[in-house]
Amino acid sequence: MADELAAANVNRSYQLAASSIAIFTFLLFFLYPRFSSGEVNPWPFQITLIVMGVATFSFAFSSFYYYGASLGGRIKDGERAEYSRRADRLWLLGCVLLFLAPSLILFTVKLLVVASAWFALWLVYLFFVSRYFPLILTEKG
Repeated sequence: MADELAAANVNRSYQLAASSIAIFTFLLFFLYPRFSSGEVNPWPFQITLIVMGVATFSFAFSSFYYYGASLGGRIKDGERAEYSRRADRLWLLGCVLLFLAPSLILFTVKLLVVASAWFALWLVYLFFVSRYFPLILTEKG
């Protein structure tokens, strides 16, 4: 992976982690009072918070691996490629979970038809990713 691309991926991963934290904060600010009063379904709400936490940390860990891949001459090419592959996988995990969150939020507020449509779209995305991601994964060094 080129140093510039790895450095850009560090920034993208951090931005996605920051966005995930913002969504997490939004969920707590607006839905936690409704959770406390019993107005929302408690299980999808708690699962959504877990999904957002895993997505956030997945992006954060991917940024560390992308940073390692951007170190240039400090590490061997094979190790850089391994860092890139790990970062790619963690980034993908974060994206997959980030795209799952809207349907979970919709299930939380009991909008079942809309939530089902979002979940169906997420399943299509999951199929697409499982089919094409291995083709674009960083090659072994």
